[in-house]
Amino acid sequence: MKTASSLRTKIFADGADRDGIVEMYSNPLISGFTTNPTLMRLAGISDYRAFALDVLKAVPDRPISFEVFSDEFPEMERQAMEIASWGDNVYVKIPVSNTRSETSYELVRKLSSNGVKVNVTALMTLGQVRQVSEAIEGGAPSCVSVFAGRVADTGRDPIPMMAAAVELLRPNPKAELIWASPRELLNIFQADAIGCHIITVTNAVLKKLSLVGKDLQQYSLETVQMFHADAQAAGFDL
Repeated sequence: MKTASSLRTKIFADGADRDGIVEMYSNPLISGFTTNPTLMRLAGISDYRAFALDVLKAVPDRPISFEVFSDEFPEMERQAMEIASWGDNVYVKIPVSNTRSETSYELVRKLSSNGVKVNVTALMTLGQVRQVSEAIEGGAPSCVSVFAGRVADTGRDPIPMMAAAVELLRPNPKAELIWASPRELLNIFQADAIGCHIITVTNAVLKKLSLVGKDLQQYSLETVQMFHADAQAAGFDL
């Protein structure tokens, strides 16, 4: 099997913990970073701008995405322009629609054509990928985030859809497909096998990279040893 260092797919760390971001920045396998309002809320972030600017001091030279949070397109545009001004390595995450199911394609087209690097997020259908691909054609470098993990949560195999999404974006050399919301380390290798450009991975999953290629007989023994040690530590008696 492939090693992590031989992957073509770029690995982006996904999270909103500053210490975790700094830790992953020191990892040469990490090519970029993403976050979102949900992760920031879970991390206890209250000042969006201050957090983002602080993170950018630690990550000055790799792609990093920050998301708009308005539900109205004019305000989304204003937020996007401010976020984009924070650095040349900043991508602005734009949701594929607002909460009323009104699509953001025209806003994406406007921002991209005006030089804003967008990361269009929360896509789950090939129809959405096709529409976004048209919106970013000829514009600034961009990312298209398809939430393959959430697709898998519905009982559907995301691999055929992600492979088709790779082909849809192939005519646009400035667009990169992101395999978003992976559920396990295996997804990194699945993304690589179909030629997906990027996969976003949480720190918890990234910590499993040391297991890649591990001898399974040894792993089996270590698992047995763990169960035995935990039973003894718990003082179980029958």
